[in-house]
Amino acid sequence: MARTYEPIASQTLGSAVSSVTFSDIPQTYTDLVLVSIGRTSRTASADEALNFRFNSDSGSNYSLTNLIANGSSVISQRASNLTSAEWGRMNTSSSSNTTFSYATLNIFSYSNTSIYKTTLSETSANQENYGIARYASLWKSTSAVTSFTILPVLGPNFVTGSTFSLYGIKAA
Repeated sequence: MARTYEPIASQTLGSAVSSVTFSDIPQTYTDLVLVSIGRTSRTASADEALNFRFNSDSGSNYSLTNLIANGSSVISQRASNLTSAEWGRMNTSSSSNTTFSYATLNIFSYSNTSIYKTTLSETSANQENYGIARYASLWKSTSAVTSFTILPVLGPNFVTGSTFSLYGIKAA
């Protein structure tokens, strides 16, 4: 079987930071996958929304749809003309579940300059409220993704020890 996932970069935080950026992304893969394991320092809620921006674009060029289920209820939301796109949720310092949570972000056809960029993500934060959540996002740009930044929506920071790993997927 051909090896299709190749590590591009990984960041394990040695101190708290307000955002994480991956830049100079090689254009040699068909898709990208970001895997995060972490928590934020927010204390006002048990979970924190995670957003991303491609190529430092903070214009109203993002849209998303999500589906969240916790075993007893399901909700779906849709939003457009956003300045960043939500891609998951992460446990916070005040969560009853003090473990780190995971989130994955799949970025499809990121180097194709003929299409808008789509993403699909999944997260496991705050099991009491969310259980599992799926997000589909669209960046309304045909530019190749050469960098992206992830950030907690209300912050203030990702905590020490949080890890963010970026992988490239080669065509099989």
